[in-house]
Amino acid sequence: MYLRQETSNQTILTEFLLLGFSNVRELQILHFVVFLLIYLTALIGNLFILTAVAVDRHLHTPMYFFLGNLSFLDLCYISVTVPKSMANSLTNDRQISFSGCVAQVFLVVALVITEMTLLVVMAYDRYIAICHPLRYRVIMNKGTCAQMAAGSWIGSAIYAAFHTGNTFRLPFCQSNAIGQFFCDIPQLLKISCSDTRSNEILLLACVIFLCFVCFGLVIMSYTCIFSTILMIPSVQGKHKTFSTCLPHMTVVGLFLSTGMFTYMKPNSGSSTYYDLLASVLYTVVPPAMNPLIYSLRNKKIKEALSKIGDMKKRLFLIALGN
Repeated sequence: MYLRQETSNQTILTEFLLLGFSNVRELQILHFVVFLLIYLTALIGNLFILTAVAVDRHLHTPMYFFLGNLSFLDLCYISVTVPKSMANSLTNDRQISFSGCVAQVFLVVALVITEMTLLVVMAYDRYIAICHPLRYRVIMNKGTCAQMAAGSWIGSAIYAAFHTGNTFRLPFCQSNAIGQFFCDIPQLLKISCSDTRSNEILLLACVIFLCFVCFGLVIMSYTCIFSTILMIPSVQGKHKTFSTCLPHMTVVGLFLSTGMFTYMKPNSGSSTYYDLLASVLYTVVPPAMNPLIYSLRNKKIKEALSKIGDMKKRLFLIALGN
């Protein structure tokens, strides 16, 4: 079904249709349940980390300040796409308004780029902490950390606004069916009735450039970090230093590999459901996995979460006593 508004010269889309995971009702319910479990995992995990960073004064350091930003970002990131997809499966309604699609594209792009830049900043933070420990507090002061975080958010918003505007200036007259469970730029370009080669080239060039720069900066940081770790005489010291970097390295590898796998593959020749499943890897999996990776490998986070658990138990006992 095509929902359009006719004008004297052109046809204007008023809404789009998102791709469902299945037309079978039982599989739609299964999709809803699976996405609900993943969403709750991401929600609870990231909220726990945000709470731990906020209430435990021992975590009021640059490393955990950026981790808190990452957790807040992951909450926003998964909330932009997953609840809408869950609602569509539950109601068997694939529609999304034109303005809703614009907002979804802007937020997805902005949050993806923010996550990339935050991961680079976190790698730089580990580089300064390990390679220049005596100057760490001077270099990574509160003002610098705030500027880095704000720069990541603001710069990503400007980048997203550019690509969102460049995409929706195109006419859409061939179809209003998007081959994805959320509004995604590559899929929108496929249903435009104008020549999109310049958009595709610009998008690919930006993705390659950003991935190359971000990945390169992370590699440079960890090359210096590993060189410093190798010079530590104590085996225990090496293990302790390496363990502080391992969660971040895992998160970087998970996010960049899934994103590059999805956006740098050729559009032609790939099936719709292949694109659908590939997008789940970078929109749904990282926000759910990141808190697990950090909490399982980080002793301070575990201690902070344990304190929060003890505090809840005490409050509960006090409430029962009253």
